[in-house]
Amino acid sequence: MTDAIATVQGLRAYYITNAYGVRRTVKAVDDVSIRIRPNEIFGIAGESGCGKSTLLRVMLGMIEPPLTVLAGTMGYTLDGRNVDVLAMTKAERKWIRWKEVSYIPQGSMHVLNPVRKVHDTFLDFITVHRRAPRSQIDAIIRDYLRELGLPLQVLDSYPHQLSGGMKQRVTIALATILYPKIIFADEPTTALDVVVQRGVIQLLKDIQEREKNTLVVVTHDMGVHANLCDRVAVLYAGQVIEEANTEAIFKDARHPYTQYLIQSLPKMDDKSERVSIPGRPPALDNPPTGCRFHPRCPQAMSICREAMPSLHTVSPDHRVACYLAPGKDND
Repeated sequence: MTDAIATVQGLRAYYITNAYGVRRTVKAVDDVSIRIRPNEIFGIAGESGCGKSTLLRVMLGMIEPPLTVLAGTMGYTLDGRNVDVLAMTKAERKWIRWKEVSYIPQGSMHVLNPVRKVHDTFLDFITVHRRAPRSQIDAIIRDYLRELGLPLQVLDSYPHQLSGGMKQRVTIALATILYPKIIFADEPTTALDVVVQRGVIQLLKDIQEREKNTLVVVTHDMGVHANLCDRVAVLYAGQVIEEANTEAIFKDARHPYTQYLIQSLPKMDDKSERVSIPGRPPALDNPPTGCRFHPRCPQAMSICREAMPSLHTVSPDHRVACYLAPGKDND
């Protein structure tokens, strides 16, 4: 298998609270293992509340109570050295953030400081990691915006003077100006109209192709995954239930949940009624036994209620956790 730049192995990350004598454990990420390769766009898909953003927070090392990692490992391989994310100190995390590992947060168009001009925010990002005269830093900023096709006038603007789409592009430029090796993007097209979404997706593609870095995209929008990603992992109730290259996911999805996600997408000239997934996602403080999708699955069998199927290989580079998709572990 191709060497991984980011590896998650057996990760269990729960939200544990203890209020008024009542202990509550939400199993947001429950035994997740994925390998993300250098120079690829990797998608993490699933409904709201499936654990996508929690997984992303752990992969970034943003672990604050009540979020607790109970088991597993998470690491990067950067320039031949292994970095244990879970063991990093705040100082170590601060040093690699933006420079080697960057983050485009959910609702990122609201992260810009409303009382500072965009140019000042770029200065803050760069001067933390790079010692250089002000004139040289200004040249770096302007050259990079030209590379991305963004108007230089945005530098003299306050955030409220920019459209939502332009603020999102500026945020992406901020997250990538130091040429990080890994970029994590959490719902990068949320709250944008379809035309602006297309521009944002193209900008992310252009940056990844030019800089040859690794982009991890977390979104519930399967259309974004179809247009942007090389491979996709589908999460359901805190677990990976299918992982494959994007073409296989959309042409030969094996898990019923993935099939429902694909079928929900609108198609040109198709006026037939879209079929929604029956029921609702389970509460992660008390998930179902066996396969967590079985209460909503029309094809569920008795074994589905009793034991969780392993995530097994059904074809090259295609893993599925479903008894309906026989593989080397379930034959």
